Amino acid sequence: MDAISFGTDGWRATLDTFTSDRVRAVAQATADYLEAEGRGGGTVAVGYDARESSPGFADDVADVLARNGFDVLLPERDCPTPLVAYATRERGLAGAVVVTASHNPPEYNGVKFLPPDGAPALPEVTRAIEANLREPVDAERTGDVREVDLVTAHAQHCRDLVDADLSGLTVVYDAMHGSGRGVTDALLEAAGAEVVRERCERDPEFGGASPEPDEANLRGLAEAVDEHGADLGVANDGDADRLAVVTPDRGVLDGNECYVLLFDYLLERDTGPAVRTVSTTFLVDRVADAHGCEVVETPVGSKWVAAAIAEHDALFGGEESGGYMMRGHVRNKDGVLMALVAAAAASERPVDDRLDAVEAEFGAVHQDKVSVDCPDDRKSAVLDELADRLPEAVAGVAVDRVNDADGFKILLADGSWLLVRPSGTEPKLRVYAEADSPGRVEALLVAGRDLVEPLV
Repeated sequence: MDAISFGTDGWRATLDTFTSDRVRAVAQATADYLEAEGRGGGTVAVGYDARESSPGFADDVADVLARNGFDVLLPERDCPTPLVAYATRERGLAGAVVVTASHNPPEYNGVKFLPPDGAPALPEVTRAIEANLREPVDAERTGDVREVDLVTAHAQHCRDLVDADLSGLTVVYDAMHGSGRGVTDALLEAAGAEVVRERCERDPEFGGASPEPDEANLRGLAEAVDEHGADLGVANDGDADRLAVVTPDRGVLDGNECYVLLFDYLLERDTGPAVRTVSTTFLVDRVADAHGCEVVETPVGSKWVAAAIAEHDALFGGEESGGYMMRGHVRNKDGVLMALVAAAAASERPVDDRLDAVEAEFGAVHQDKVSVDCPDDRKSAVLDELADRLPEAVAGVAVDRVNDADGFKILLADGSWLLVRPSGTEPKLRVYAEADSPGRVEALLVAGRDLVEPLV
């Protein structure tokens, strides 16, 4: 049981640790938690991604829940996590469990719990589940396990929420061999787009790479956009809760640019606060301010974004890693829906033109990050030591103030910033920087690495 630890978004581990016995223990703990919350005997959705091991682990979860008296809904095949989240809320379920390691390499798997509202579980929930870890009950199944269609209702809701005619738009869709295949591309096609498909065959090894939609992994998508003269390229990560966008001129957009693209489009139709994490660009603030909208800053993690959206009735929220959510939808990351929003924006105005106009008025995004290896059991100690060694200046510029909501965000007198925080999914510390030029960002990252590495 000591090997099971819930991080930023559930428990993830390599398959030598992520075993059937431990998954069944998590399922039992989840059943106990639901019983304690008065939802015993309810119905629970159990989703899973495209990894080789995921269907078997999902069967383990379903079996344990059914032995505890819960009815279980399984998807007809591996499916995007946001579809499970949407079904949980719309069907009035007791909760959901999703077997996925999202964008992690194929040698990983993971499991996460979703409460009845479909939003990410907050720490008090995951702590309660961890506290319940024990051997599963040895009892006969009294719950029913059946397969259901989770795609159709979600797709219809997305079309109702984003009423866009994509006729005449050519979109290249890259599923990265993950669960978005046959879902995101079908949604775009149903809205009228001509869709060119890339990596839309299931491959549990994800082509030998991590299903993470970053620039290095999306070079082929950028080439396909150019080859087909497409208006846009979109990609999802392994479980399709994240989105990346490729344009003809800019290539792969930074996650911050993608946030601004989506937010700018939504502001043409509605108004309301924006929620962003401490690691997301201040360009969001400048755009929001011009529209008279508040910006709410949260720690990194979709659970904090979702909670702030609820509290502030926000129009839009997300983080620079590519996870976004919007008003009117389940409060969870949804790369399928956001692909439709991005395409809708492109159908009205080329994305490159839209971003050029935003940057001409408010400035460009210059941000980057690096990782520093750090064992999980050293993260807290490193941050404690860093608290006593915070500098008065970074790369020659005085420190204005420090935000310690998530690690340490060091805000400098010239408006730039440096952030050091622990990864919630990997044995690493993340170092982020934003400034008014790429050269200045690089200088800040060097200074940040030099500040952190001696402490590890």
